Amino acid sequence: MIRVRDRMTRGRTQVSWLDSHHSFSFGNYRDPEHMGFGALRVINDDRVTPGAGFGEHGHADMEIISYVLEGALEHKDSMGNGSVIVPGDVQRMSAGTGVTHSEFNASKTEPVHFLQIWVIPEAQGIAPSYEQVRIPPEERQGRLRLIADRWGSEGSVTVHQDIRVYAGEFAEGEAATYRIDEERRCWLQVARGIIRLNGEELREGDGAAIAGEPQITLETDHRAEVLLFDLA
Repeated sequence: MIRVRDRMTRGRTQVSWLDSHHSFSFGNYRDPEHMGFGALRVINDDRVTPGAGFGEHGHADMEIISYVLEGALEHKDSMGNGSVIVPGDVQRMSAGTGVTHSEFNASKTEPVHFLQIWVIPEAQGIAPSYEQVRIPPEERQGRLRLIADRWGSEGSVTVHQDIRVYAGEFAEGEAATYRIDEERRCWLQVARGIIRLNGEELREGDGAAIAGEPQITLETDHRAEVLLFDLA
């Protein structure tokens, strides 16, 4: 079964410096039908104006993944980490027992577009930690490339949960097939462009809950960038 989460029905937070769409309930947006998908709790599609961003704020007991699509995102946290994340980078912050951080658009002239993803950890009270890796674009082109899992496999970031996260970019005519274990399910998020999921067209911002399917096929006649979450 594939159940599409239409991009036009997502929640939205819009202020002078931020335009954020929420696939699941977040902040003032509450929808009992969309509280998350297994351990996947938040997918926020954020666009931040030049020089603006999220001031210092706290988190606890959450795995937070940032995936930049366009622009540059500046990160600072109470663990002493400071970095700028650009397309191709994957950042993971385990909030654990508690951490504060800030996120700002690193450019004074260009917007930044990124996905912020929250995953519920398998245990509470773990030590806060931070990790950032770069996935070369050729490793994501025309295929699904692992970017996060429990073990940090294949140069991915480590997430404290039984989840595998893949990123893929597809040009016209490219396709990929992914087999789903019987006891698992998947969420597909279209980050950019247009993709067909088992023949059904999805567009930027659409998501899809996938359960009871032995495999999926992704293909496009355009261009697309997707994230695939494989969960217990």
